[in-house]
Amino acid sequence: MFQQFVQQLSGIYHTPMFYQAIQYAIYLSPFLLAIALADILWPLWLRYIRAKFSYGLKYTLLELKLPKDVFKSPLAMEVVLQGIHNTANGSTYAQYWKGEYRPYYSLEIASIEGQIKFFIWTEDRRKIGVMSALYAQYPGIEVSEAVDYTRAVHFDPDTMKVWAADYKFTKDAKKGEHYPIRTYVDYGLLDDPKEEFKVDPLVPLLEFLGSVGPNQQVWVQFIVEAHIKDARKPGHLFKKTDLWRDQSEALIHKLMMRDPKTKVAGLKDEATGFTKLPSLTKGEQDIVTAIERRLSKQAFDVGMRAIYVAKKENFDTPFGIGGLIGAVKHFSTEHMNGIKQDGDSWIAQFAGVPWEDYRNMRRNYNSDAVIKAFRRRSFFYPPFQGTPMVMNSEELATLFHLPGSTAGTPTLARVPSKKGEAPSNLPI
Repeated sequence: MFQQFVQQLSGIYHTPMFYQAIQYAIYLSPFLLAIALADILWPLWLRYIRAKFSYGLKYTLLELKLPKDVFKSPLAMEVVLQGIHNTANGSTYAQYWKGEYRPYYSLEIASIEGQIKFFIWTEDRRKIGVMSALYAQYPGIEVSEAVDYTRAVHFDPDTMKVWAADYKFTKDAKKGEHYPIRTYVDYGLLDDPKEEFKVDPLVPLLEFLGSVGPNQQVWVQFIVEAHIKDARKPGHLFKKTDLWRDQSEALIHKLMMRDPKTKVAGLKDEATGFTKLPSLTKGEQDIVTAIERRLSKQAFDVGMRAIYVAKKENFDTPFGIGGLIGAVKHFSTEHMNGIKQDGDSWIAQFAGVPWEDYRNMRRNYNSDAVIKAFRRRSFFYPPFQGTPMVMNSEELATLFHLPGSTAGTPTLARVPSKKGEAPSNLPI
C-alpha cells in the first residue's frame, strides 16, 4: 500500500498541471514577494518617519500654579480640554511621507517628596494656545515653563525600586466598557456649590500624593489625543466609522429595547406577535441618560498611568502601591463603570517569584524602561505603546482639574497672592 501511495504521489509531480502551477508561481513570485515585503516594511517605515517627525519637534513642560482660591467647577477645565481637541491628522502626504500625526498632550500630577505640582506637557508650538485657554478659565493662575522633573531620575538597580501601572476601565468590552465613570456632575460640582459643601473626587488622590515622604516620588500621567473614527465601515472600502460611538449607541438601543435601524422602542415577541415595550427602572434610566450625555461631548483617547519611585530603604509597598490603587476608586460606580490598574501592563511584568526572574534582570529592565516611557510621554506610538481608554471631556476633566480650597493639602503649590488678569507679556 505504501508503494502505491508513493507511485501516486510521484505521478502528481510529473503531470502537466503540476509544471503549469510551478510556472504560475514563478511568474507571480515578484508580486507575492512585494506584498510580503510591504507587510513587513510598511510598519517599519511608519515608525521611522514618525520618530523622525517627533524628534524634529520641541516640547515644553508647563507648570500650573493654582490660585489661592479656585471657585470654578471642573467645567472650567473641561472647556480648556475642548480647546486642545484637535482631530487633524494632516494630509495623506504629510502622514505617510513626513510622519505627521495628531497632536497629543500629557496632563500630569507629580509629587516630589510630598510637594504636589500640576503640569501640562505639549509641543512648544502649541504652548501659547494651552496657556491662553488656562488663563481664560482661571484668571488667577500662574503658568510658566518648567524644568522636566522626570529627567532628574535615572534608574539605579542597586539603590532604587520602582512600581508602575497603566489603568483601564473596570468593565471590559464584553461587560460594557461603554458605560461612563462617575464624574464631577454626579458629585454635584456642576452647579458650583460653596466650598464647604463640595465633594471633589480628586481630593483623595491629592491627599495621598501629599503624604509621599523623603526620597520618594509619585507621577501620574494622562496622555491624551483627540479620538477619531477608528474602524472600517461595514460594506465600504475606504470609509471609516467611530466604533466607540457605534457601540455606545448600540448599548442604548439594547437598554431601551429599541430597533437600531428604525429607532422605534419596543421589540416584537415572536411567540405572541405582540410588541413588548421597555419598562426601565430609575437606575436604568440614569444609565441611559449618562451614556447619552457621554456621547454628546468631545471624546479623547486617554492613556492613564502612574509610577512610584523610591530609594530601597524608603520604598513602602502598602503605602505606595495601595495608595495608587485606592485613590482611583472614587471615580467608580457598581452599576456603571470605573477605573482600576491594568494587570497586563507594567505591574504584571514586575511580579513573579525569584526563579522566574534570575537576579531581577527582567524587573530591572522594565523598571528602567517605564521611567523612560514616562520621560518620553510615549503611549500612542513606539517605542512604548499602551491600550488607551476612550473618555469624553467631562470624564477627563474629573480626573484632571484644578481643585478649590476643599483640597486642603498643605503641600499643594498655590500662588500666594491673587492675580486679576493674565500677564501682559504673554508671548504672541
